[in-house]
Amino acid sequence: MNASPEHQRILLDIADLDRRIAQAERARTKPTQAARISELVAIRQEQLRELTALTGTRDDVRTELKRIESDVALVEQRRARDAQRLAAATNPKEAQALEHEIASLARRQSDLEDAQLDVMGRVEDADAAVAAQQALLDTTTTEGTALTAQAKADVAAATDLGAQLARDREAVAATVPAPLLAEYTRRAANSAGAALLTRGTCEGCRIVLPGTDLAEIRRAAEDAVVSCPECGCILVRTEESGL
Repeated sequence: MNASPEHQRILLDIADLDRRIAQAERARTKPTQAARISELVAIRQEQLRELTALTGTRDDVRTELKRIESDVALVEQRRARDAQRLAAATNPKEAQALEHEIASLARRQSDLEDAQLDVMGRVEDADAAVAAQQALLDTTTTEGTALTAQAKADVAAATDLGAQLARDREAVAATVPAPLLAEYTRRAANSAGAALLTRGTCEGCRIVLPGTDLAEIRRAAEDAVVSCPECGCILVRTEESGL
C-alpha cells in the first residue's frame, strides 16, 4: 500500500487522538475515586451494623434504667403512705408492723438506688459508644460524599473531553484517504495503529528493530506504507528515523 508521507504523518495525530480518547473513556467509566468509594461503602455498611447494635444495647440499658426509676418511685410512694399511716396509728401492733415495712422499704430503696447508679453509668458508657460510632460513620460518610461529588465532576469532564476529542478526530481523519484510514483502523485494533520510527526504534512498541528489518525499510519507497515487524503498526518515517 502507498500513501504520501504527509498523509502518513497525519496518522500520528489520529493515533494520539485515539490514545487520548481511550484515556478519557477510562476516566469516564473508571474514575480514580471508584476503588476508594467502593471501599467506603463496605466500611460504612459495617459501621452502620455496629451502630445499630450499639444503639440497641443503649436502648435496652435505658429501658432498664426507666424500670428501676419506676420501682424507686413506687417504693418512695409506699414509704410515704406507710409513714402517714404510722403517724396516725393508735394500735401498737399495727404501728410495729408499719415500722418493719418502712425499714424493709428503706433497704429496698437503697438497693434500687445502688442499682440505679450502676445502670446510669452503663447508660453513659452506652451513650459514649454510640456517639463515637456515629462520629466514625459521619467521617466515612463525609469522605464518601466528597469523593462521589469529585468522581461525578471528573466523569462529566472526561465525557466532555471525549466528545471534543472525537470531533477533533473526525475532522483530522477526514483529511486522510479512506484506504489509508481503513488500514490504520485495522491495525489499531491490535497495536498503536501508527507510530514514529525514531533512531531505529518503533515508538509504538518501544522495540529496536533489527538491522535486516531496518535495511528493508530503508529500501522501501518514500510513499510506501511500512510496518513494524514486532507490533504491526504503521511506521511513519522522518529524518530522525535513523535510516
